[in-house]
Amino acid sequence: MQNYRPFAGITPAVKTLLILNIALYFLSMLIDNRLHIDTAHLLGLHLPQSVYWKPWQYVTHMFMHGSISHLFFNMFALFMFGRILESVWGSQRFLIYYFICGIGAGLLNSGVGWFEIHRLMEQYYAFQEAPSPALLSSIVEHQLGHPNPWVWEVVDNWTNHPDSQQCIMAGKQLFQQIVELKVNIPMIGASGAIFGILLAFGMLFPNTELYLMFIPIPIKAKYFVLGYGLLEFYLGLQNNAGDNVAHFAHLGGMLFGFILIKYWNKNRKKFY
Repeated sequence: MQNYRPFAGITPAVKTLLILNIALYFLSMLIDNRLHIDTAHLLGLHLPQSVYWKPWQYVTHMFMHGSISHLFFNMFALFMFGRILESVWGSQRFLIYYFICGIGAGLLNSGVGWFEIHRLMEQYYAFQEAPSPALLSSIVEHQLGHPNPWVWEVVDNWTNHPDSQQCIMAGKQLFQQIVELKVNIPMIGASGAIFGILLAFGMLFPNTELYLMFIPIPIKAKYFVLGYGLLEFYLGLQNNAGDNVAHFAHLGGMLFGFILIKYWNKNRKKFY
């Protein structure tokens, strides 16, 4: 066992990113449990409308993960594809690409989130002027999907007593809580940077055949990346309540990665 080297064969930048992400995941759990500090709330990326928004969150959110499975799949993709890209580009260019994709993912997510919150605030102000249980029910279903039973209890009580001032006040407070919840949900994870890595692999090695657990036949990298991107775009447009995946952040990582690769490849016949 003296010669056992778990990181043998891994390129330097990928190894550093793996260690940082894994270490910070367990460190954040320790801080959350021992010091009662919500590290995801502190370091996750908040929307610009949130009082918790800080500029450094565009970087720190990339090192926070919500579950061990979230961490595992991101780090597995980083290990599988990142080391190949680093071998081609070198560590410096790979790290530049990784962070540009991750930051770009945050920027696009902020832009889309700003628009969604702006639209929600317009509904909120209209609701304050003309409150109705039907409108509140629609907002709850669209924004929360399957909320706690007490939420529907508020809506049902108001529906059964439409002229009750107490029910009207409770409805207004519920809508305000929904707005605050949506504004202050942080985005965490390295997925934006990982999707940028997938995009780069598909561009550099488009005809490489990938064998995936959920697809019984090999698929070329270019088709896998294109299909995955289209799926994320579709899911992002659906904006289903209860879907806590930042689909436009994934697309942001791919978009900024595509732009950066095209910039690097400008006036060159070959990228590498």
